[in-house]
Amino acid sequence: MASHTKNSSLFTRLKKTRTALSDGLASLFRGNHVRFDDAVYDDLEDQLIMADLGVEASAEVVSVLREQVRTAQIESSEALKKALIGQLSLMLRKAERKLVLGSDSPKPMVILMVGVNGVGKTTTTAKLAAHFQAGGHSVLLGACDTFRAAAIEQLQSWGDRLGIPVIAQAHGADAAAVAHDAFATARSRGVDILIIDSAGRQHVNVDLMAQLGKIRRVLTKADSRAPHETILVVDGGTGQNALSQAAAFEKEVGLTGICVTKLDGTARGGVVVALAKQSPVSIPFLGVGEGVGDLRPFQSEDFARALVGGSSS
Repeated sequence: MASHTKNSSLFTRLKKTRTALSDGLASLFRGNHVRFDDAVYDDLEDQLIMADLGVEASAEVVSVLREQVRTAQIESSEALKKALIGQLSLMLRKAERKLVLGSDSPKPMVILMVGVNGVGKTTTTAKLAAHFQAGGHSVLLGACDTFRAAAIEQLQSWGDRLGIPVIAQAHGADAAAVAHDAFATARSRGVDILIIDSAGRQHVNVDLMAQLGKIRRVLTKADSRAPHETILVVDGGTGQNALSQAAAFEKEVGLTGICVTKLDGTARGGVVVALAKQSPVSIPFLGVGEGVGDLRPFQSEDFARALVGGSSS
């Protein structure tokens, strides 16, 4: 029942993207049937591009659907949706990865959160902490966004709300020093997971990216394998710009995962497909709302169905 409720909620939260895409698909049909020709396929590809799947992924989807129409005689909107869900699920599957702690996981497991300004990184950091806390793990937060006093206060407020300790220093402190203190504290307390909230930075800002590299070096000196996870937070509403952010952060600091946020507020949720297609990095989580429980482990089939709509069978 809980799983069904979560899936239904995901379906609801992706309404803007699904409505835009479904309206576009509906325009291709007359009644429940359509004669598939080049114009229809061009229109279908345009609809997918407008949902931000990207040119490459959209072209691949249409190519596969062309072949399925030829061999399976797809003639209805529901049949097209079912085939579209299947193809999107296949494309998204390689991006699936569960981020879990096992008996052989390092302690503390260090997760470094990175991203540009305004993507919801600090809030996502807190939601991720709540996710692991709900799984029975002890968590510590490091407030390494020392550029903004408000960011430190925001993370501390989340810590108070969740009952999770936060290691912080004054506004303007050396972020790498805060990371070092947070790691030392986590190790001395036997904490399972340390999550570091770094400052938001534009991926083209060389100085800020260098400072992020300093945080990584300090963590690596404390534990040669740390950070064990480096997760990029991107705003789903930024569309294809998320791809350039992923490429830049991957090049500069290396990434192990991407979290796409604010998917409930955009009609361009197809960017998740574009990321899965073009980035080698997995997508362990999606942000689909403002609530603590609105950070969801990414599941390809559930997402594809929520994106497209249609029958669940």
